[in-house]
Amino acid sequence: MTSHPDVGTGPPPGCPAHAGRPSGEPIYGPDFATDPTAAYERMRRFGSAAPVQLAPGVDATLVIGYQAALSVLRSPETFVKDPRRWRALADGTVPMDSPVVPMMMYRPNCLFADGEEHRRLRQAVTDSLERVDPNALRGYVEESADTLIDRFCARGEADLLVEYARVIPMLVSNRMFGCPPEIGERLLAGMSGIFDGVNAEQANAQLTEAIVELVALKRAKPGADVISWMMAHPAELTDEEMLHQLVVLMGAGTEPEQNLIANGLRLLLSDDRFAGSLAGGSLPVDDALDEVLWTDPPMANYAVHYPVHDVDLDGLRLREGEPVVISFAAANTDSSLASDQRAGNRAHLAWSAGPHACPAQSSARLAASVAVEKLLDRLPDIELAVPVDALEWRPGPFHRALSALPVRFPPVPAATSHASVSSAPATFDATSGETSWKPSPAPSPSTPPAATSTGREPGSAPGGRRRWWNSLAGWWRGQ
Repeated sequence: MTSHPDVGTGPPPGCPAHAGRPSGEPIYGPDFATDPTAAYERMRRFGSAAPVQLAPGVDATLVIGYQAALSVLRSPETFVKDPRRWRALADGTVPMDSPVVPMMMYRPNCLFADGEEHRRLRQAVTDSLERVDPNALRGYVEESADTLIDRFCARGEADLLVEYARVIPMLVSNRMFGCPPEIGERLLAGMSGIFDGVNAEQANAQLTEAIVELVALKRAKPGADVISWMMAHPAELTDEEMLHQLVVLMGAGTEPEQNLIANGLRLLLSDDRFAGSLAGGSLPVDDALDEVLWTDPPMANYAVHYPVHDVDLDGLRLREGEPVVISFAAANTDSSLASDQRAGNRAHLAWSAGPHACPAQSSARLAASVAVEKLLDRLPDIELAVPVDALEWRPGPFHRALSALPVRFPPVPAATSHASVSSAPATFDATSGETSWKPSPAPSPSTPPAATSTGREPGSAPGGRRRWWNSLAGWWRGQ
């Protein structure tokens, strides 16, 4: 296989793509975070794919064309996900302490697996997520939103990122996964550090220890929650596999979700197309989320693949074992797309595509929509406290994330009619498995109807947790 018939016709004569590999554009740091669109436009001179640097000394190819991105995402026979094929990491050219390694290194989970192993690991995730009742999810997001709004509504000002968008995903994830709040906070802090690429090795260690504790807790005391259902799944996940599966689930359920909520609010509060209609129902919110998923997706660049052999993609030579990163943001704004109509158009790549498309996109969108609707309903006269072009963005090659979202509004009293929501997870009956998160019957015949636990592996009981943590943490760091 030397080319893809469904990508562009190649770069024009004289384009640097015809020569040896040119110097890649850096897609990290504050300059890129401030204006990634300008960087994508500069890259388009290469065609549908361009050389980039993900971090100092970390070369990759960024796919910026829509059809080329689909071609990579839907060609698992040529482009695989297993980063053990990453030659520059294997030979030491990229050091293990590089800030992007925690987001790209191999972990035995569905994100970095291929073929039958991917199907086995993914099935445990999808079957367990399908047991979450969407009506219960909506209700809990609404209650969580009301509780958070009550904490700042009388002040007349707030940072919606820190006080709202960042907290709701953590509350929902803690409830769905049966995660104690003290562990959940450490998970969020570790994941945020990894996405930012700042002190990433330390953040990776923090994330590891928190997830190891959570896995040990659920092995010792299973409940009617997503983690316990995954442990009881016929896929028979080991503790090691559970650890790394949860990295995917926690990562997807917190950092990108907070960015979707915050970016949606930013658009609604700054774009004249939505002015005057914020309190008119859910349509403006849905339209704004569609716009964000097209133009500012929470994961702007990711879905790293590795060619199994040298291959040409729109005139750019992709070498076996070199990272190929999909730019969801650039592909979605490809000028070759037939229409720029985005409201109601779900053909964007924000959730990826192909066998590794996000399995939780419905619940993620539902939670974001409810969170945004609730805020605008409670605070209809809310506005940005600074000009939109003064908002700052967190640096990092992978996400599109605000640093803060300051707003002001006429102070209003706290609501008194809603139930108080704690960040602590509900107490579930581990014998019956009864909980509002699980519809009855379970949607998949491969998923047991009750929340039960697989046999605990030696050392995963509380008394042996530290030894288990030491061995897994060492493996995680390549020791």
